[in-house]
Amino acid sequence: MHLKIYFNDKPLFLCDHIDPVIEPYLHHDDAVFIDELNVHTVNTMIHEMQLEKVHAGVFLHADLAELKHDFYRKFELIRAGGGLVLNEKQEALLIFRRGKWDLPKGKQDEGESIEACAVREVQEETGLKTLTIEKPLPVTYHTYHQGARYILKESYWFLMHTKGVPALTPQSEEDISEARWVAKAAVPAYLPECFPSVKEILETWLAE
Repeated sequence: MHLKIYFNDKPLFLCDHIDPVIEPYLHHDDAVFIDELNVHTVNTMIHEMQLEKVHAGVFLHADLAELKHDFYRKFELIRAGGGLVLNEKQEALLIFRRGKWDLPKGKQDEGESIEACAVREVQEETGLKTLTIEKPLPVTYHTYHQGARYILKESYWFLMHTKGVPALTPQSEEDISEARWVAKAAVPAYLPECFPSVKEILETWLAE
């Protein structure tokens, strides 16, 4: 089992064994490999992942829960919920935010279930009213700086449906300049302009 955490567009794998997804990264000169867990090695990996010359990382430890715990301690954790929404024509809802094509999502409020968070955020960011969750999609992880804070965001995604082909109202307060319905066959053309974690969610859907 492994977790993949993005530092910008660079993946860091936290793993308890080397699986076929991770194995190719061990042969890259620009990848960092660590297999000893302590405070120093965790700090080293986080530092290395921020270097321009490094493009991937693999952190191997037999106890993945312990590795995850020690790694998470270095960050402020934020949980977010979001959705890949399909209309009755099976078109996907994409939003354009800060120069990237994205999916609507946002921070979970205290006491709120992650499913309720995902629905609320989609409604707020796109103007949609009626949404039905079909199933969960993979959880994605990425890090970012917010002033002096170093944040690790866990994003919980859900496949959702809405009735008809409703008009969309992008939430400008969240820097969303456009929201549009995109035919499934046209989605691959948008992937180069998506964040890696969002690209993975869309690719999971495209492969179905």
